[in-house]
Amino acid sequence: MQAATIEQAKQLGLLEEEYHKICSVLGREPNFTEISVYSVMWSEHCSYKNSIMWLKTLPREGSKMLAEAGEENAGLVDIGDGLACCFKIESHNHPSAIEPYQGAATGVGGINRDIFSMGARPIAQLNSLRFGNINTDRTKWLMKGVVKGIGDYGNAFGIPTVGGEVYFDDCYEQNNLVNAMSVGIVPVGKSISAAAGPPGNPVYIFGSATGKDGIHGAAFASKDMSEDSIQDLPSVQVGDPFWEKLILEATMELIETGAVVGMQDMGAAGITCSTSEMSAKSGVGMDVWLDKVPMRQADMKAWELLLSESQERMLVVVEKGKEHLAEEVFKKWEISYAHIGEVTDTGRVRYYMNGQLEGDIPSESLVLGGGAPVYKREWSIPAYFAEIEKFNPDSISDITLYEARLAALKLCAEPNIASKRWVYQQYDSMVGTVNQSTNRPSDAAVVLVKGTNKSLALTVDCNSRYIFADPDKGTQIAVAEAARNIRVTGGVPTGVTNCLNFGNPYNTEVYYQFKHAIDGMGKACRKFDTPVTGGNVSFYNQSTNGNAVYPTPTIGMVGIIEKPEHRMTLDFKQPGDLIYLIGEARNDLGSSQYLAKIKGVEYSPCPHFNLDEEFALQMAVYGAITEGLLSSAHDISEGGMFIACLESAMAGKTGFDICTISGIRNDACLFGEGQSRVVVSISPYKKESFEAFISSNGASATHIGTVTGSGVIVNGENWGSVSEFSVPYNTAIENVIG
Repeated sequence: MQAATIEQAKQLGLLEEEYHKICSVLGREPNFTEISVYSVMWSEHCSYKNSIMWLKTLPREGSKMLAEAGEENAGLVDIGDGLACCFKIESHNHPSAIEPYQGAATGVGGINRDIFSMGARPIAQLNSLRFGNINTDRTKWLMKGVVKGIGDYGNAFGIPTVGGEVYFDDCYEQNNLVNAMSVGIVPVGKSISAAAGPPGNPVYIFGSATGKDGIHGAAFASKDMSEDSIQDLPSVQVGDPFWEKLILEATMELIETGAVVGMQDMGAAGITCSTSEMSAKSGVGMDVWLDKVPMRQADMKAWELLLSESQERMLVVVEKGKEHLAEEVFKKWEISYAHIGEVTDTGRVRYYMNGQLEGDIPSESLVLGGGAPVYKREWSIPAYFAEIEKFNPDSISDITLYEARLAALKLCAEPNIASKRWVYQQYDSMVGTVNQSTNRPSDAAVVLVKGTNKSLALTVDCNSRYIFADPDKGTQIAVAEAARNIRVTGGVPTGVTNCLNFGNPYNTEVYYQFKHAIDGMGKACRKFDTPVTGGNVSFYNQSTNGNAVYPTPTIGMVGIIEKPEHRMTLDFKQPGDLIYLIGEARNDLGSSQYLAKIKGVEYSPCPHFNLDEEFALQMAVYGAITEGLLSSAHDISEGGMFIACLESAMAGKTGFDICTISGIRNDACLFGEGQSRVVVSISPYKKESFEAFISSNGASATHIGTVTGSGVIVNGENWGSVSEFSVPYNTAIENVIG
């Protein structure tokens, strides 16, 4: 076999030093098939070579953790009643920026396979999306394609999409972000590991046939986007949700036979990744006969079969002697399958094509935590921090109530605040019979766990503008907001999965953002006892001019609502109820939508945040919910206190009469986004007990108004009907997108 050259290695994304390391590992020069295998397994997308040293600093242990981060395809936490929740979030950014429909659709398919490959049946999906300027043709095209791709795949697959977030900012114009999360349920002790087991076990591939789509997809996701990226269209996979549904049911039945030793889906790096990772995990090897792989195209080469990222494929190691049990399941579901290999005691993955050895590699040398390279990159303080430090809040004049009303109307139509109904109406939130979703309005999505009194509270959160201003504090806020959303919904946070979207790690300012975001995440996760169960790192998210997207470490969080009576919604319930602000009001406009969109201030500090203050607030609100003291609860985020009250009124079909707080500027009081604050409503009959409870639990509560039958009143001034605000709020995005 002819040796691969250093130039070929560089073209595949490897560094010269990495090529020499490969030669050292093999004791010879690699051939083209082998260098192709290393190029995908040592790519950033698979090896995390520029991030793993910091990822290891995140908390991985918790009272409910059943699988440590990185051990399996997805996180696993105990939710009681003999059940475990399996969940994970991953990115499909680069494919979606090139071909938004298939890029987003296959992201949904891939994350669901991560869940059911562990034996968990998916019950809910969420997503976090970032686009550029909503008024540009490119953003409209991307948004329409991404949303339709997610909706078509998820709806056809039969798993409800129950929550998510959508943001718009110019920094995402060329490199949109598509992060997909899936959540599943499995009985404790019944989950499947991605292990190969002892030598002699047969290795099967099943699902869709293998084609040339997605070849070098992992390497494609590990480089900067450019004007020539459209030429990488073959790196975008093509999905089929109906095949995925068959594979899901076959997988569940296959596990029930007791024949499965280990299983892994084929995502990034395809057959290469699944064979090498499963082998390394068990300290064994595999002989793989590539010519036996079912193919969609004739005359595929060995390296094409190894690197293809064709969708809806699974690799399973079956216990020797039970092959017939597995094959009966495959035949029943009419799924393509083949016996393509065998587990060996060599510790090497050996790939054969028509009897010829095409590749012979130590499996450990390919994988994360094994022989894959680990780098500690340099970082430097971003130059734009100097612009943030120049911000003087006194340079922003306060506004009158008349001006505040006009600002409120404008904010209602801002895409980052306005209703995302154009998006979520394309998703089926009630499809399937495995679970029952509830669409009652709340800060976290709620999914009932069938056969129990429990529900899962699910959320994805990240305000990247905050993280741009302060990566450490901003990421603490992202974790805190996720936990706050779960607490105000009546749940207890249990664990985190993350999708870390950043620019080029070789840019020292980007690496500063990344390193300090990890620091902030670790602090907050320890405070809220939400260990990181796993996730995904996506570097190289930037435009052709080299400008990176805002640092966007998306937090996916799962919580448990123990009893139905703990379920809390955000809608105001009835006129006469009292409205309270829990938490401290401050003269803080930092990084708010008001400051950025109304005042045009691009650089300003991160809003106020303190971990201890936040924790006390969350425990006080959660306690008030479980004590039955609240009628509604809604956290304050984009748009500030006014938008929180408006959203609660719109959801409850009521009005509200509120007052600003003494000593606080009108703009900061109404539209500031200082953290650790929640708007609640209570029955007037519970006023004394509520105030006493909040005070005794270390938080503050300020009576700011009353729920009314209709209309919006601020400081005694009639601002008009709720519909005057709800119309722009509900129609802003659809009026632009069409």
